[in-house]
Amino acid sequence: MTYIPSSQVVYDLFKQLNHTPRPSHHEERAADFLCNFAQQHGLDYSRDDHNCVVIRKAATPGHEGATPIVILNHMDMVCVAEPGKEYDPLTDPIESYTEDGWMHARGTSLGADNGIGLSMALAILADDKIVHGPLEVITTTNEEDGMTGASNLSADFIRGRKVINLDSEDYDTITTGAAGAYLQIHHLPLRRVNAPRDHCWYRIGIDGGRGGHSGVDINKGRASAVTLLWALLNAIADEAIVNVASFSAGDASASIASRGEAIICVPSEDAVEQVEEREDHFNEWLHDEYGLTDPDIHCTIEPCTPQAQVIDPDCVVALMEALGQTPQGVIAMSQAMEGTVHTSNNVGLIRTERDEMTVSTHTRSFDVAEMEQTGLAIKEVFAQWGATTELVMSAPAWQENPDSDFLNLTSDVFQDVLGWRPRKVAMHFVLEAGFFVQKYPGIEMASIGPRIVEPHSTRERVELHTIDDIWRVTVELLARLA
Repeated sequence: MTYIPSSQVVYDLFKQLNHTPRPSHHEERAADFLCNFAQQHGLDYSRDDHNCVVIRKAATPGHEGATPIVILNHMDMVCVAEPGKEYDPLTDPIESYTEDGWMHARGTSLGADNGIGLSMALAILADDKIVHGPLEVITTTNEEDGMTGASNLSADFIRGRKVINLDSEDYDTITTGAAGAYLQIHHLPLRRVNAPRDHCWYRIGIDGGRGGHSGVDINKGRASAVTLLWALLNAIADEAIVNVASFSAGDASASIASRGEAIICVPSEDAVEQVEEREDHFNEWLHDEYGLTDPDIHCTIEPCTPQAQVIDPDCVVALMEALGQTPQGVIAMSQAMEGTVHTSNNVGLIRTERDEMTVSTHTRSFDVAEMEQTGLAIKEVFAQWGATTELVMSAPAWQENPDSDFLNLTSDVFQDVLGWRPRKVAMHFVLEAGFFVQKYPGIEMASIGPRIVEPHSTRERVELHTIDDIWRVTVELLARLA
């Protein structure tokens, strides 16, 4: 009978990991944590220039001839916080708690994506009784905002060609494919001019949206604060002269924007009728349009402190026109996979900086040519309004053979350990698998994980019994592969 230890060590390691700040682009301390872990357990490891870490463990005695196995996770997380929550993702830990069979975070994203999978991998490394062949645990960086860790891996960083990826969020599936991703940052010029006199100033806020993952949640009809701010400002501008001092929305490129804010001023004679009275009307519309998907979303329009300067109106027009011509949400559904999004685009972040406005667009598709064509069309839209565009990521789509021996074995383990077979499906999120297939010829990948709901948002949570179940499946799968 296979030795399967308690999953409590997974929870203990996850707690340690969540006391190690690890937002995308700032994973140095998480990489330090992994290297120290390897040293404490007497394990060989390597760390590359992008802070990706691979920890190697020799096979359990008697299994030295088994096929080498790779366990893949990423160390970074999407860091978002509720309005009013004092939280610095560069210094503050994640405070987790359990309730009714789920783990949540207090006022922030949880980091179960992909911290739970990473904690499982470390728990395997820490237990010498778990049976496995030669093992490599690789943890990449910046998976959530560019995949620069995976895209820059050297060809000899890992040796194994069978990969267990613990970065899936659908508990009852083996993910056999993932969409490609095309992430761009558009930089629009920003000029400021002196603010007009004798105007009334307002802060327009959109808050309470559910947000969510811009891949797996993009077809759920959720509101984007980007779209709502754009629509409300356009409605006001139809009736009054509007000057904008700032415009911001969203928390992360890979998330649906759950909140946004604009600071504006209008002539005093237009203030009450054209601005203040719109709050109730817009909230009624929000309730009618998004009452089921975003029951807490709301708009506030309140007087605020006058600003010394506003954005040049021509620059505001450029932003509004570019946003109006940029697709938001589902572009096409898959013809081959019923109910699966084929191509989508999400405007995740907007910021007005000192001398520029930045806008992120995250395009996903199972068709790489279609993805790139859509991304280039969006780039051209912004270029027409004077923007320069930075391509942050072009990640290839990935499709595994669903009838491979490796995936069939994984399915058998689910059946034998849990009593049911998982579905084999391709998902509209992005995994690093495409880069691994490119860099390591002959690689096979099975992607599994616990049930994580609403990742990339402050409502992120993970179902506890699914952590225990995937832990048991993973340990048994390693034993059979050995």
